[in-house]
Amino acid sequence: MTTETLSDCPMSMRRLFSALSGGRLAGVSSRNFLKFAMLAVLGLPVLAHATDLESVNAATQAAQSAGDNAWMLTSAALVLMMTGPGLALFYGGLVRKKNVLATMMQSFIMMAVITVLWGLVGYSLAFGEGNSFIGDLRYLFLSGVGSAPNADYAGTIPQQTFMIYQLMFAIITPALITGAFAERMKFSAMLLFMVLWSLFIYFPMAHMVWGKGGLLNAFLGGKVPCFDFAGGTVVHITSGVSALVCALYLGKRVGHPSIDMKPHSMVLSFIGACLLWVGWFGFNAGSALGSSALATSAFVATHFAAATATLGWVLAEWIKHGKPSILGGISGAVAGLVAITPAAGFVKPMPAMLIGLLAGVFCFFMVTAVKQKFGYDDSLDAFGVHGAGGTLGAILTGVFATNLVNNGLKDASGNPAPLGWVDGHFGQVFNQLLGVAIAWVLAIVGSLALLKICDMVLGLRVSEEEEVEGLDISLHGEEGYIME
Repeated sequence: MTTETLSDCPMSMRRLFSALSGGRLAGVSSRNFLKFAMLAVLGLPVLAHATDLESVNAATQAAQSAGDNAWMLTSAALVLMMTGPGLALFYGGLVRKKNVLATMMQSFIMMAVITVLWGLVGYSLAFGEGNSFIGDLRYLFLSGVGSAPNADYAGTIPQQTFMIYQLMFAIITPALITGAFAERMKFSAMLLFMVLWSLFIYFPMAHMVWGKGGLLNAFLGGKVPCFDFAGGTVVHITSGVSALVCALYLGKRVGHPSIDMKPHSMVLSFIGACLLWVGWFGFNAGSALGSSALATSAFVATHFAAATATLGWVLAEWIKHGKPSILGGISGAVAGLVAITPAAGFVKPMPAMLIGLLAGVFCFFMVTAVKQKFGYDDSLDAFGVHGAGGTLGAILTGVFATNLVNNGLKDASGNPAPLGWVDGHFGQVFNQLLGVAIAWVLAIVGSLALLKICDMVLGLRVSEEEEVEGLDISLHGEEGYIME
C-alpha cells in the first residue's frame, strides 16, 4: 500500500496498517499475519459503518413510509374513481335516457361539495378525538393536518394522506343514496339533504367506528368493539338504509310500476360496474393504511367475494327467470363487494367466498321478492344491495373474523386476541349486531328528520310535468343524447 493510497484510508485503518507493518504483533507467523491483515482490511469498512445503524434504520423507515404513502395515494385515487366515473356510469345507465345526465351529475357534484365540507369541518368531526359519538374541532379548516403522521391512525404516512384517503369514502357514501330517489328529486333539495346528511349521519358514524375513542372502535378505545374494516356500517348500512327512507318518503315515480322503466344503457352500467370492482381494491385493501400483508389479504378477500357473489346472483336469477342477465351479473358483483367490505381485513379467502356467495343470493332476494312484496320504489336498488348487503356482511364479520389474518388486537399477555366466532369468541357476533343496530337507527331517524327539514325549506320532489319531461331538460337544460 503506497503512501498516497494510505492517506485516502479512514484513520482507524491507517493506524492498524501502521501497527501491522511495524511488527507489533509479535509471535504471529507470517502466514497468519497475512490472513489477519487481509481480514482486517476487508472487515474495517464494515466496522467503520457499524456506527451508522441508526442511519440505516432511518433509511429503512423512510423507504417503508414512501412505499406506504405511494399505495395510499393510489388507493385514494381508486376510491375517487368509484364515484366518478364508476358509480356515475353504473347509476346513469340504469335510469331512463331522459334522466342520464341528472343522475350522473348527482354523483359528480358530491366530489366537489363533500370535498369542501370535509376540508372545513368534516375531517375534524370524524377523526378529532372528541367523545364517543363525534370528534372535536381540533382539525377545523385542516389545521395541523400536514406531512407528519398521526400515529393513532396511520404511523407511516403523512396525516394529510390519511385525510385525503378518508375523504374519498365521505364522497361516495352520500352518492350511493341517490340511487333510491333517482328520476324524481330536486337538485337543490338533494344538495341540501346531502350536506346535512354528511354532517349529522356520516361524520358521527365514521367517528364512532374509526375515530379515536369512538363508541364502536375496536382498536382505539371503543366501549363496543365492532369490526368494520372498510365501511360496512359506516358506508353501506347508513347509505342503504337512508336510501330506503328516501324512497318511502318521496313516494313512487310517476307511472311506477305500470310504465316500463328499464335501464336505458346496460353498456354504461357494465363499464361502471367494472370500474367499481377495480376501484374497490383501493376501498378495501387501502383500508390497511399501508402496503402490507394485511393489504394483500384484504385485496384477495375482496376479489374472491365479488366473484362468488356474481355467480350466486346469476345462478339464482337463472333458476327463477330462466335466463342469466348482465344486470344480474353486475348487481351480484356489487353485492359481494359491499358484503365483504367490513370483513375484508379480518377473514381468510374461503370465508370471503362464502360471504360473497350468500350476499349474491340474499341481495337478489331483497331486490326481487322483498321489494315486490312491499312495493317501494327504490329506483336503483340502493337499499337492496347496500343496505341489505352491508348488514349481512357486518354480521358475518363477527362469525369469520380471525387473528390469523389480523392480529392487531392483543390480550392481557400481549398475544393476539381471538376475534370472531371461528376464534372461539362468539360474543363478537353480538358486538356486530349492536353496531348494525346503531347504524340502522341513526340512518332511519336522522334521514327522516333531515328529509322533513329539506321538504319544508325547498320541497323535495320535482313537479309531475318536470318528471315526465325528464330531469336532464327540466333541471339542467341539457340532453344526454342528441341524435341528428
